[in-house]
Amino acid sequence: MSSESFLPAPFAHKYEISPEFRKSAVYFSCEFAIDQSFKIYSGGLGFLAGSHMRSAAELRQNLAGIGILWTYGYYNQVRGEDGELAVQFRKNAYTFLQDTGVRFTVPVHGHAVWVKAMYLPGDVFGTVPMFFLTTDIEENDALSRAITHRLYDNDPLRRIAQYVILGAGGARLMDELGVDPEVWHLNEAHGLSAAFYLYAKHRKIEEVKKRLIFTTHTPEEAGNEKHDFNLLRDFSFFSGLHENEVRDITGIRGEIFNHSLAALRLARKANGVSKLHGEVSRQMWKDSPDICEITHVTNAQNKKYWGDHGIEHARKAKDIEVLCHRKRELKERLFRVVADQTGKLFRPDVLTIVWARRFAGYKRPDMVTKDIRMFREMLNNYDYPVQIIWAGKPYPFDYSAIHTFDSLIRLTKDYPNATVLTGYELELSRFLKNGSDVWLNNPVVTREASGTSGMTAAMNGSVNLSTFDGWICEFAVDGKNSFIIPTLDPQLSAEERDRQDMLGFYTKLKEILPLYYDTPKAWNKVVMQSMNDVVPFFDSARMAREYYGKMYV
Repeated sequence: MSSESFLPAPFAHKYEISPEFRKSAVYFSCEFAIDQSFKIYSGGLGFLAGSHMRSAAELRQNLAGIGILWTYGYYNQVRGEDGELAVQFRKNAYTFLQDTGVRFTVPVHGHAVWVKAMYLPGDVFGTVPMFFLTTDIEENDALSRAITHRLYDNDPLRRIAQYVILGAGGARLMDELGVDPEVWHLNEAHGLSAAFYLYAKHRKIEEVKKRLIFTTHTPEEAGNEKHDFNLLRDFSFFSGLHENEVRDITGIRGEIFNHSLAALRLARKANGVSKLHGEVSRQMWKDSPDICEITHVTNAQNKKYWGDHGIEHARKAKDIEVLCHRKRELKERLFRVVADQTGKLFRPDVLTIVWARRFAGYKRPDMVTKDIRMFREMLNNYDYPVQIIWAGKPYPFDYSAIHTFDSLIRLTKDYPNATVLTGYELELSRFLKNGSDVWLNNPVVTREASGTSGMTAAMNGSVNLSTFDGWICEFAVDGKNSFIIPTLDPQLSAEERDRQDMLGFYTKLKEILPLYYDTPKAWNKVVMQSMNDVVPFFDSARMAREYYGKMYV
């Protein structure tokens, strides 16, 4: 245990802090995907945060994480009687968390809400020390207990209360522990109330700005969270500050409070999560005065956690035969899940395409099905057979996304080589990345800030087939390490854009299929090139280093 850790002895880092990473930092995030057993995440933001915490530990950084202990998590994704998506909320309990003994109150809507801090030692899952806050304790009434029940609760008022607990509650925890980290890193604006807690404590905006770092994941202004100013004031979001003070330090004069804009004005520095997203963000906010510098730190994933050891051994040895043998084993493992869930028997010698991530409109999960004739021709191609799998979690109250999910289930019901899987969490994500041949990613261009699922797919011998957006712009060489759907004229209508991208997919598939079946040597060259190119840049060790070198210092 290092004496250089900024945390007090019971919670200090279990490793000696590396001299280059001695600066103390605390990382606020609404979700962390750390382990399959710890269900406090929903999707990409959590996957990213979990990888960051792992790599920070491997690099021996003086960093700690702060999140929320969600009693019911996001939700359990199960099937209804006809195979459609069903949402299940179930209480979770975790014996690997330790009670810190720290309890305190945080004002929420003028009411003192009790908060308990739980501790995750870093050696449990290979992370930095982490703290998780809960209001679901006996000291609180039912309304207060429910604040930390569900991640991204559909009640907008409860969501505000959750942000108060994460931000102001996390800041209060630092005081309770007797520490004042040099860097306060907000992963998205959910923890922004920490900034007002800091200002109320120090009464100097310079004291806030010298600490605060802000990472934005939202590539368009309309997607940034906004609330009525008076509503936030009534919910104690501003830590009791007078309205005039809040307006003075944030520059927000109207009735609508934009969380991201306020964060950009209170932080010392901000970053987008890919090179393209950094450019989009600077353009998006260019007419907003008094914001901080916006740079970029491209997202990445932890290869040590995500990479299959057999695949990695074959890559290092440049042994194609071992690579193909291991890939077949991993496909067979994935197909046992397919058979168990759907009764369909997929074949390991058939090219398998996977689309798996959060279900959202701009990600276009059903794009390839929009021309049903072409879709059927693909599935009925006996010369070049194809298997396709979808998986992902719609927001449990996004009925449009759930309709898309269920429509895909109905559409693929009678096809033996197409299916939709449920229960998309860390382990299923791993199985899909390990067992796929082609990783399909087709968001509307400029709408995907980064995306990371294709990184871990590439680490496991799956080749990306993608629109040219997010992290792909920094990785892809079309036909060499991936396959890129051609970029379109941005002036096209949404309907024509979607049609052209769909046609681009089928055109690329005509290039991929003969390569896979007729020239396996050439196909495996692409696979190997993809695996070699995705590391080290898209390993989160680079990202964790870059946050210290580019943002914290």
